[in-house]
Amino acid sequence: MTLSRPYFVLSAITCALLLTACASSNKGNHAASITANQQLLLQPELASGYKEKKGWTHEKFAVAAANPLATDAGYQILRAGGSAVDAAIAVQMVLTLVEPQSSGIGGGAFLLHHDGKQTLAYDGRETAPMAATENLFLGADGKPMAFIDGVVGGRSVGTLGTVRMLELAHAKHGKLPWAKLFEQAIDLAENGFAVSNRLHTLLKAEPHLKKDPVAAAYFYNPQGQAWPEGHVLKNPELAAVFKAMAKDKSKALHEGAVAQAIVDKVQKHPSNPGQLALSDLAAYQPKTRGAFCTDYTAITQITYVICGMPPPSSGAIAVAQILGMTPAMMPQDSLDKGLPNAAWLHRYTEASRLAFADRGLYVADPDFVQAPGGDWKTMVNTAYLSSRAQTIGDKSMKVAKPGHPAPVKTSHAPMPDQIEYGTSHISIVDAQGNAIAMTTTIEAAFGSRLMVKGFLLNNELTDFSFAPKSADGKPIANRVEPGKRPRSSMSPTLVFDKASGKLVASAGSPGGALIIHYTAKALYGMLNWGMSPQEAINLPNFGSTNGPTLLEQKRFPTATLDALRAKDHEISEMDMTSGLQAIKRHLGQLQGGADPRREGVVMGE
Repeated sequence: MTLSRPYFVLSAITCALLLTACASSNKGNHAASITANQQLLLQPELASGYKEKKGWTHEKFAVAAANPLATDAGYQILRAGGSAVDAAIAVQMVLTLVEPQSSGIGGGAFLLHHDGKQTLAYDGRETAPMAATENLFLGADGKPMAFIDGVVGGRSVGTLGTVRMLELAHAKHGKLPWAKLFEQAIDLAENGFAVSNRLHTLLKAEPHLKKDPVAAAYFYNPQGQAWPEGHVLKNPELAAVFKAMAKDKSKALHEGAVAQAIVDKVQKHPSNPGQLALSDLAAYQPKTRGAFCTDYTAITQITYVICGMPPPSSGAIAVAQILGMTPAMMPQDSLDKGLPNAAWLHRYTEASRLAFADRGLYVADPDFVQAPGGDWKTMVNTAYLSSRAQTIGDKSMKVAKPGHPAPVKTSHAPMPDQIEYGTSHISIVDAQGNAIAMTTTIEAAFGSRLMVKGFLLNNELTDFSFAPKSADGKPIANRVEPGKRPRSSMSPTLVFDKASGKLVASAGSPGGALIIHYTAKALYGMLNWGMSPQEAINLPNFGSTNGPTLLEQKRFPTATLDALRAKDHEISEMDMTSGLQAIKRHLGQLQGGADPRREGVVMGE
């Protein structure tokens, strides 16, 4: 449906209060086989309800983001003639305010941009401080510390990258003045916004944020209770930072008083200080990379070009591997009453195990680790994927081993399983046809739990391997090193028709390591099963990170579970709180979808 402007005015005022349902109370119903640590690994942010969405259709432009107020900020910029990058900047600033648990100016981001001719990948990933060593997350006993002990405090804070990356992208693709892109965020920060159901739910369940007196005073009332849904929250300190950035761009964040406040917060943490220095902030540089693009032929025999972020993101490689090893099938052969059937799920999750095994061994910051055979494309080579797919049998392999994409064997050891956290995703197509897919993060819910100048700092360094070496002394590719970018699962994706070169879709999701599966699901549904973005997003979630077969709780029939168990799958049913946003071109229109598991919407004209 095409929504009129009066609806948008209403949504900007009320959606934050009404869009999501009551918090889920099903946390105790997870399969007994999932340990507490696995629940953290696979559930980056708590569920906060499920509200059906019918999808949106627009003619000229569209913006999809994780909060109605943020979506509206992007909509206003597009309506004023701004570009997709302009709108993304406005969206990100408002998300910093209204969705602080997931992303913000205190973190990092990956942005894919297409201008009708070229697709570029902008890397705003955080980096390790220059004083950091591979032993950053080792305790006094020489063993990796408990994960949460690494997260909370200054130790986990990486050098911020989001704003400097957006400044670079704006210099190349922006149309409106930089300062104008901050107006709505400044207004909301000064005059207040209503706490949403999701923010309230996560604040209520969060045990560590109150340890920071600044965060406690902002997010909780004097009695220590999370501000209720609908409470109007103002953030004058953040408004001041926005004003400074509107004037001086990223310099206002990376140098001067704000930078000093960030460094003081990190280095002077009373129990877990970090090593971030003023020189790290001043020296940070985003990178412009070539997009990682692969061909994909759907069941319709249409060949698409699927583009994502190259390393240090593992997302595009893993998605390409999974799709390349999962047969393209018609709905009647792979869906049962609208849900993926057991035979298809078996093939998909086995392909996932193989992809995640490769990911754990090979993928890391390309400035520090060489790709197999000197080219990341060796990991998605058709012959290699075909040979890997041939190892899939009638029974589950349970845990796959890495393959050998190139003749030269790696000297690295596989990275042990480790918790990964959530993010936020933005998809935008502007009136000129420029498109972006941007996934942005402060890592864990509420990051390092450190608040400074009205925003939260990331805990991105915990995306590195806590263990720098294996038991036999082999280095782990994704270990901490000075100036290094940690491996990511973020999977911002742009899809094109290979024959015409025209844009087909923009998609992506938050969700830690499961981002890869959420994105692959949406792509498979749209490209093979002919689904709209909303229909593909609404599908139940599923996947494997090279362990149990993960199925979204209470979304699959017992017969499907039994059929998978008959193939030796260890099933773990759980909440799988994706936050997919997607826009798809279809018959000259822009179809939009937003995840019913979170509070996002799509707006446009």
